[in-house]
This record gives sequence, structure tokens and C-alpha cells, in this order.
Amino acid sequence: MQIEFSYTKNEVIQALRYHFITRREIKFMIVLVNVFAILSAVLFFTHIIRFFPFFLSTILWIVLMFAFRVFLPVSIYKKAETFQDHFKVNLDENHFYMENKKGNRIWAWREFSEFLESPYFFHLYFDKRSFFLVPKSAFSNIQQLQEARELLKKHIGK
Repeated sequence: MQIEFSYTKNEVIQALRYHFITRREIKFMIVLVNVFAILSAVLFFTHIIRFFPFFLSTILWIVLMFAFRVFLPVSIYKKAETFQDHFKVNLDENHFYMENKKGNRIWAWREFSEFLESPYFFHLYFDKRSFFLVPKSAFSNIQQLQEARELLKKHIGK
């Protein structure tokens, strides 16, 4: 199955948010900061701590959420030239073939470690930090999208 696509900024930024939020270490950090913020609020409202520690935990929470929701996805989008290219991709039983104006590359399915599905993309991971996004909008119909989903599940798994 062959598809062609270019990326849309807002969709890519949402996919990058999804990528960050699904990482175990980031989930752990967010939970930890949320627990710290809730604990400081409880301690503040029961008059056990003063305003400053409560204020500091609130600022920490806001900065962390801003970093994962806005700063990191936008900065990665701006740095990565990949999101400005136009791609031709071929998915078959043995390989994932990708071509753009700079050249082409072919990967055997075993070179991918996992795939995730987000609202707008299939995230094809080579390892925990490097991945390729395939937009669902590139598929011409729901049947082609479902065929791609089954092919990815068969060869990469979750």
C-alpha cells in the first residue's frame, strides 16, 4: 500500500505531546509533581505551611505542564526538518519504505521496536527516543487505514 503525505503543524504538535505523555518517566514525574502540589495545597489550607511553599509548588506545576504541553513539542517541531518534508511511503508485508526529496530508506519490520496509535498518527518507534509519524489522514479511506493498522499490529505489535 502506497501513501503520500506532508505534516500539519497542529497535528504534529499534538502527536509530540502524546509521545511525551506516554513515556513512563514523564508520567512518573507528572504524578509526583501533582501529588506534591496537592499535598502543599492541603498543608496550606490547614495552616501547617505558609503561602510561599504553596506558591512555589503551584509555580513548579505550571512550569512543568507548560514544558510538556507547549515548550517541548513546539521546540522539537521547529528544530526537526522532517516535519517540513513531503513523503511517499510504501507499506508491504516485508518492509517499510520511505522516500522524500533528500532520498529514500527501507526498513525491515523487525527494526521497529513498537508502534502507538494516537488520534492523528501511527507512531512507529525505532527505540524509546526515535520514531516516525505516519498520518492517518494520508490513507484514502477507512478500509486502507484498517489494513495499515492490521499490518502494523502483525509486524510490530505493541
